[in-house]
Formats: sequence, C-alpha cells, structure tokens
Amino acid sequence: MTTATREAARTGRAAPGARDAVFAQLDDAGRAEQVARRLTDAILLGVLEAGERLPSEAELARRFGVALVTAREGLGMLRQAGLVETRRGRDGGSFVVHRGEADDALLAARLRGLSQVELTDLAVYVTTIAAGCADRAAERSTPADDDRLGAWVAAADFSDAAEARRNAGGFLLELAVLSQSARLVREQLRLQAEFGPLLWLGMRDPALRAATESAAREVVEAVASREASTARARLSGLLDEVARWLLAAKARIERGGTIDG
Repeated sequence: MTTATREAARTGRAAPGARDAVFAQLDDAGRAEQVARRLTDAILLGVLEAGERLPSEAELARRFGVALVTAREGLGMLRQAGLVETRRGRDGGSFVVHRGEADDALLAARLRGLSQVELTDLAVYVTTIAAGCADRAAERSTPADDDRLGAWVAAADFSDAAEARRNAGGFLLELAVLSQSARLVREQLRLQAEFGPLLWLGMRDPALRAATESAAREVVEAVASREASTARARLSGLLDEVARWLLAAKARIERGGTIDG
C-alpha cells in the first residue's frame, strides 16, 4: 500500500487495488460481452466515474488480453446501453456517462437472474476468499502495513452508498494485498471486478453501511494484533450480513417490489 492508497480513500476516489481490478486480464479472452460486463460493473460500482475517459481501444485490448475487434465490440455494447459516449477529435475518446436511477434496473435484473442457490454459493465463495485474505494478513503483515491499512480505513467514507461501495470493495482488495499471496490477490481482483456492484448493493442501507465500517475497523485491529481467527470471524460475519441483505432484496424483487422494498 502506498501514499496514493490513503489519498484515494481521503478524496473519495477508488483505491488503486479497485482500479487494477477493472482492467485485470479476462479468463476467457475473445468475448466482447466480458469486456462490456467488466466495464459496466466498474461504472455501477463507482470505480470508473462519470466524465472519466476510458483507455483507448488498443490499450483496453492489451490490458484485457483480447483482440482489438473484441475491445471495440465491448465498447459498442456500452454505448448502446448509454453507459459511455465516444467523442471525436484531438480531445476525444470514450467517456463514462452518469446513469442515475437506471443503475437500479440493471442491478435488479442481474439479481433476479441469479437463483437463491447461485447467490448463496457466490456469497460462500466470496467469504472464503476474503476470510483467507484476513487470515494471511494477520500472519504476514508488518507493523508498517498495519499502520497504512488503519490510515486507509480511517480516511474511508461510508456516509453514502456510492462511497461505501467503493470503500468496502477497496478494503477487501487492500486486505488481499496484505496477505502477500499472489493467488489470493488475483482471485480477489477477479471477484471484485465481476461481482462488486452486486455484492455491495446493500450499501444503500444505512445500517449495513455502518456495520461495514465497524467491521473494517475491527478487522484492522485484529490484523494488527495478529489475531487471525478474530479477523476471519469478523469479516465472515459481515459478509453473512451482506448475503442475507441480497437474498432479502431478491425476494422483494420477485414479489414485484423494488430493491429496497
């Protein structure tokens, strides 16, 4: 972790780890839908912000590990969905467009498309990876690492849904870095990039935001105290709350209601 990480939390911009997750190479190169899905999730999560210019088509192709035509098709899908706009000229490029309330429809459709079993399995997998990161971080982090993580969490803003989504996901990524496990970091990057917007949908609930901030602070303390079992248990408890919120939201949607009720 670096000064840039703490500055990102202080200013409200996504943590470096979260931004790295957006452009991590795809598992199944060659599918434009995966490019579009990765960028869509990053926009809904708030990692890519309204007005931000995306990398060029060539750069996207290089970073995702796909063909140029695949990256171009993926961007085309985002334009059709109204998530980005492309401008010509010297200062042109593809820019993120703010969607406002349309985000709810996209996320509700995605939540409805998952069965309860699939959603539960996803929560179990996310919890397993995150708990493993907490466990390893408690064993391997240095006092300097602990101080930097504590400073990052202290500066993180959980006061509204958008900031809480960014910082909740960013915390899990920073914890993965402290685990010093390349495999855990890669898997956390993948999970955050692909499921972050859905996973942290509950950050619209003030009570869950408060619980997330409290849990993050407690995990930091447990890691610094080398209490691996406590760090693992607290993080697992939080993600169980997150999963229960998502299951309840899915039930509301299937009854004809909205995400919130």
